[in-house]
Amino acid sequence: MRVAVAKYTIGAPRSFAEFADKQAKWLSEARASGADVAVLPEYLALELGATFGAATQGDLHASLVAIQAYRQAWLDLFGLLARELRLHVIAGSFLLDLGHGRYRNRSDAFAPGGGRLWQDKLQLTGFEKQAGVIEPGDALKTFEIGAQRAGIAVCYDIEFPLPVRAQCEAGARLLLAPSCTDTDAGATRVRVGCLARALENRSFVAQAVTAGEALWSPALDTNTGEAAIYAPMDVGLPADGILAQTRSGQRWAYADLDFAALEASRARAQVANDRDWVGQGAPAIARARVEKWEG
Repeated sequence: MRVAVAKYTIGAPRSFAEFADKQAKWLSEARASGADVAVLPEYLALELGATFGAATQGDLHASLVAIQAYRQAWLDLFGLLARELRLHVIAGSFLLDLGHGRYRNRSDAFAPGGGRLWQDKLQLTGFEKQAGVIEPGDALKTFEIGAQRAGIAVCYDIEFPLPVRAQCEAGARLLLAPSCTDTDAGATRVRVGCLARALENRSFVAQAVTAGEALWSPALDTNTGEAAIYAPMDVGLPADGILAQTRSGQRWAYADLDFAALEASRARAQVANDRDWVGQGAPAIARARVEKWEG
């Protein structure tokens, strides 16, 4: 399976048609390079805020209201591209109004055969909490991509071990992480989260990122980080855990994932965090005790 992760440059489309043309060009490029799966970044739909006037562009709440008009066109677009390109597409995320002005940060996934599913972001960042209208998801999912099982962890979610562990215990060996960070510290947190989840679960992690500046948007203003595909740091796998990573102006990073080799690595592993996970729950170490100095 060849996976592509985008370092997606945020622009300012003047219409949905212009946005759609950009998606077609990006995804066609990934498919032409042999990708079976393409991951786009978190908050992708907020780029559509640029199609409205300056007052809407500069107001997060107004942007969230406005982009709802594109929801069906969004689903139609990525469904069509997935079918035409014979590509599994993780379409970043769309801040979806579920009623009463409350939004979920929803990552839609599209299959070449026409299937669609989604994963809502479960943990909210400070920015999302401060917005006052975004709520966390309430369901954790896994799904099939060909012969492999995968799960989506939207940005901040990849920094939390237990939900990702639950996805891996349900069979996921590929974690898809659409992300958007505006500081170097934020980019580091997500990168470290990806590396940690790959280590703990003996799984691949594919992270897409936003890039560039969009000063017209309060959510997409500044973007940092590199798109990357990670693996456990063990025998037969990269010592630094990085299978592929974008550099400078590179738009996509690609990696051919060998799940049979991943599974076989268990037998000769230097460490087995995935199998030794349960040891953390041993009664003697489940809670730390306060020790007093002797003497």
